[in-house]
Amino acid sequence: MSETSVEMTDEQRDEFLGRGGTGVLSLSTDEGAPHTVPVSYGYDRAETTFYFRLAVGASHAKGSLPDRPVSFVTYDREDDDWHSVVAEGGLEDVERAGIETETLEGLHRVDIPLVGIFDHPTREVDFEFYRLVPDELVGRVQS
Repeated sequence: MSETSVEMTDEQRDEFLGRGGTGVLSLSTDEGAPHTVPVSYGYDRAETTFYFRLAVGASHAKGSLPDRPVSFVTYDREDDDWHSVVAEGGLEDVERAGIETETLEGLHRVDIPLVGIFDHPTREVDFEFYRLVPDELVGRVQS
């Protein structure tokens, strides 16, 4: 069995991401090691933008996430092929002045799965919405 990896076309990438799903978000930290968490996401192909519903705790300082570079990875196996996409950039708080209308339109175009991986029922978890307009976005298919 030969393994070949090729870059996805924009159309292949958008089709793969357009279904939404789960992935891994890594945020840089002052301590050196990234803070990495599983997340669910929605993808707006019209704007090439990811949307995240992130759980926040009492120790979270509002506004601290958008100040850090992030990497987001999602992958899946379809038939015998592996698909993966890596996005890099910075998170934007969807409540930031100047992006509200654009963000509301984007949020209406996506479906973000609600995945319960918390110590408490999801109705008791505080969430905030963020978006990632990637500086770099690469999709690959390996068969």
